[in-house]
Amino acid sequence: MNPLASPASPRADDARGVPSRIQWSAFSDKGRVRPSNEDSYVGVRFDAREVERLGRHGEAGLDTMDYAFAVGDGMGGEKAGEFASRIAVEKITALMPRAFGLAAQGIEAGRADVLGELFSRIHEAISYLGRSYAECSRMQTTLSLGWFSPGWLYFAHVGDSRIYHLPAHGPGLRQVTNDDTYVGWLRRQGQINEREARSHPRRNILQKALGAGNPFAEPQIGAVAIEPGDTFLFCSDGLVDGLWDHAVASHLARPLEERSAAALVIAALDGGSRDNTTAVVVRVG
Repeated sequence: MNPLASPASPRADDARGVPSRIQWSAFSDKGRVRPSNEDSYVGVRFDAREVERLGRHGEAGLDTMDYAFAVGDGMGGEKAGEFASRIAVEKITALMPRAFGLAAQGIEAGRADVLGELFSRIHEAISYLGRSYAECSRMQTTLSLGWFSPGWLYFAHVGDSRIYHLPAHGPGLRQVTNDDTYVGWLRRQGQINEREARSHPRRNILQKALGAGNPFAEPQIGAVAIEPGDTFLFCSDGLVDGLWDHAVASHLARPLEERSAAALVIAALDGGSRDNTTAVVVRVG
């Protein structure tokens, strides 16, 4: 079954309607321990003809253009990790107009195919540089990408960066993506809790990443129906190293001026994160 197949109207029986506006805020910090920042993020709006990079914060309509946001956490030493995550976000900018064109033609498989192709191209580009230059031989990156169109968030993900969803009406904060780590698997199986996961000695060992000569890892691909008032968070693992899930949920539920990405990153650093820390907060309304 196509993971992105969906009816024409995401919630035809929901009187709350389809979001028409989108607000975003983004911030990244190298943290208080690392000498450089290997995280990267990107926000773009696009249609079938053009793509525009977004600033660190803003608000716009969802009626004529789609939006995409992504966070990548690079690894590899020296400047290689920083380069790997930047390659990832630049490829997103290049390919999203094609994705919009396929969706506009009503090709249901288009979103899944294009997201899969995007991740494959990023993996190939990073792997090629790793084979070509000794200083890039170990570089790799995580990548968590969300594509907003009226009524839906389509996403693709590899690694241990995360996408969270705080619905306007629902049970509370939910982690949309699966951490591609052994510890993430243990937690999904109910064998350990959040506290045990954060202190586990293997918590940072990735099972999947893009680049570094790894066999191509198929991304997790899916879709989330959205409604006005929903909030999403895209973040690197540095953020959750400094904040528990309940603290993330509490922050995202605050008034807009208090839930900026910068405030969330600062809270994570104050909470003890020792890694590069990046957050992109998106609210639809």
